[in-house]
Amino acid sequence: MAFSSRLRRAAAIPVAAGLVLTAACSSGDSGTEPGVTSAPCPGSVHKDRGCIYLGVLSDLANGPFTALGASMNEGQLAFWNTVNEAGGIGGYDIDITTYTRNTSLDPRTHRTAYTEIEPHVLALAMSFGTGQTIAMLNQMDADDMVSVAATQWSGWNYRSADRNLVLSAGYSYCTEAVTGLDWFTRAHYAPRNIAVVAYRGNYGGDYASGALKWAIANGATIADRIDTGPNGEVGNQDGPVEEILAAAPDLVMLATGPAETAEIVGKLVKSGYTGRFLGSLPTWNAALLQTPAAPALTALYNYTTPVDSWSGTSLGAQHARAAVENEPSNFGYSLGWAISYPLKALLKAAANEGELTRAGLRRTITDLRPDGEGMVAIHPAGAAGPDLDLEWSSVFEPDKQAPMGARAVEVGYQGATLGKLSLHEPCTRL
Repeated sequence: MAFSSRLRRAAAIPVAAGLVLTAACSSGDSGTEPGVTSAPCPGSVHKDRGCIYLGVLSDLANGPFTALGASMNEGQLAFWNTVNEAGGIGGYDIDITTYTRNTSLDPRTHRTAYTEIEPHVLALAMSFGTGQTIAMLNQMDADDMVSVAATQWSGWNYRSADRNLVLSAGYSYCTEAVTGLDWFTRAHYAPRNIAVVAYRGNYGGDYASGALKWAIANGATIADRIDTGPNGEVGNQDGPVEEILAAAPDLVMLATGPAETAEIVGKLVKSGYTGRFLGSLPTWNAALLQTPAAPALTALYNYTTPVDSWSGTSLGAQHARAAVENEPSNFGYSLGWAISYPLKALLKAAANEGELTRAGLRRTITDLRPDGEGMVAIHPAGAAGPDLDLEWSSVFEPDKQAPMGARAVEVGYQGATLGKLSLHEPCTRL
């Protein structure tokens, strides 16, 4: 079913005027659970249904991952629109527009926005930013606020870390690095001297930890582990480039944003570096094909994601394509769609049990087994740890002629190293 023009218009509302809507919309009928009303959702044509309000806290404008965050939001809007068109859940439509707020990935803005929308929502359809979400866990715990993770930190797969509050889909940044290196070894060459350039914090730390685990298991060396940050904070990537040239690695792994990826790759190749690059999923943006680094990226760079490609054959990919009229501009659309499966499964299970309350959702998470329709691997929700045998990766390379500027080299790849590792806790805790 086509992505409706109503939802396309709604996608822009939170960025431009999200605060205006709060006063106009009820947080719930008197005496009922926050985020659940008997009144229809704003603008809904289904007047016989109530409304479940879900919150979204994401980088939708003026942040380092705006292109990804905005595209993921579009994927979630399309996903929940499809759910509503198919009959909703338990007699309710789902609204993720009214209480969507742009955080620009700023921790203070994230906290303020959470405090603002918390009284009005049943759960969070997205909380973008690992550190931002971790910083809110104490409050979320007190509020019984379940959230979908919009990041791949390994802690979301362990109940000891996420307190049975955070739903996730796909691999972690840590296991992404492990599986990505297995694929790289098979497809290109066995790296012996690896440099890792990563954002400070849980994203970069998790990815770097995975690279180290792979190196130890496969007799390779981490030649350099280089911390960096968004250019908006550090100015440029000249320092990491100099360190990489001095270390002379045969592979550079990246856990940065797209702007930093383009700068690092472009400057290294211009300086004579001849090795290859492997990036985590947030490193890519199709707009990089319009930068001076495009030739170097096209020739020497791959990135990985935990979801099927836009043109994939999985049932989930087919449904995601059918939900929009035009090809999205960024692969984040598919990611936003895919990470929504666990919350849909949770809402359906809770509705069947008469548990559409915050505490009820939290209770229902235990032993939940969401179906990702072949589009994404989903670990059993509420389990003590992940089932690593379920994980797989999709590998892409830049291609101007391909959908969203990247061609799927392989989908569903599983390597050998992950099964040899003993992982019983998050790869990093910061």
